Amino acid sequence: MKKSIIVIIVLAVLVGIIFLWYQSVYNGLVKADEEVKAQWGNVENQYQRRTDLIPNLVATVKGYAQHEQSTLQGVIEARAKATQVTIDPTNLNEQTMAQFQQVQGELSSALSRLLVSVEAYPDLKANQNFLDLQAQLEQTENRISTERTRFNNVAQSYNTLVRKFPNNLIANLSGFTQKPYFKAEAGAEKAPEVQF
Repeated sequence: MKKSIIVIIVLAVLVGIIFLWYQSVYNGLVKADEEVKAQWGNVENQYQRRTDLIPNLVATVKGYAQHEQSTLQGVIEARAKATQVTIDPTNLNEQTMAQFQQVQGELSSALSRLLVSVEAYPDLKANQNFLDLQAQLEQTENRISTERTRFNNVAQSYNTLVRKFPNNLIANLSGFTQKPYFKAEAGAEKAPEVQF
């Protein structure tokens, strides 16, 4: 009788330890997943800020650069495309991340073409509204870069937690999967040629 009570107590203690361990790991995974989602929200906020600046920039340029209609139209179309692609942070994967990066890259490219075409319009370059918008756009691009880096750091911490043994056992049972990273734009590995 005493042996059976000891066995029951030992089993109860083991079950209690396993439960507490499982709870701790699971809660750690939930916390890390929420950090990834929150950081993804920060990334989206900065992309939204850039998207919100574009109509004012296009309107300012339109008044000065009548010959740049195709460039302006390209920016408007790229903006529309970028606003259509949204990602649910609970469903971040390589495919959705690549799609998001592609449309955002197209928007960045269209904006770059617009800003290069502005060089032909000295009156526009001297316009205070344009200069303010250009400065805000540059600041936003810096913020986007910062938030993307922060997202990659948070995703790396989360992915490490999900892959570690024995956390990976609980992660697999509970549906926690790795999150994708932002990757460098195509061609970013080559330094641009500068000629004088």
